[in-house]
Amino acid sequence: MNIIQKIPVKQVLTDDSKEKMNQKFCHKKQQLDQECQQLLFEQKKLQNKNGISKQEVYKRFQQEIMRRKEQIKWIEFQLEQLEILPIGSELIEREVEALVEVSEGSNWQELMENKAIIIKDDIVIRIE
Repeated sequence: MNIIQKIPVKQVLTDDSKEKMNQKFCHKKQQLDQECQQLLFEQKKLQNKNGISKQEVYKRFQQEIMRRKEQIKWIEFQLEQLEILPIGSELIEREVEALVEVSEGSNWQELMENKAIIIKDDIVIRIE
């Protein structure tokens, strides 16, 4: 029998990977800022239409804007943490699913041990 197990993919922080992550975070932050500006524009446009509740429009758009601003705060926190982290640190980048074969007599503890894939500059360097 096969089961699916989630395995973390850890990235070893290098100067290059740190710079790429920094750029990715900054790009995402800029994208969210643009989305906030677009939502404000759309909100003003809808509030000027007749037959639409201005309070309801304001409420709905503010919810979306606040959600994006929370994401921006989270990205800013991640950027701060990235600056603090020393080169060589291992960061969990994502999780992947792997098929694990289970059969009668298998050692369950060994099967469920923490496994990980370690990458450095997009190259797998170790599988634990």
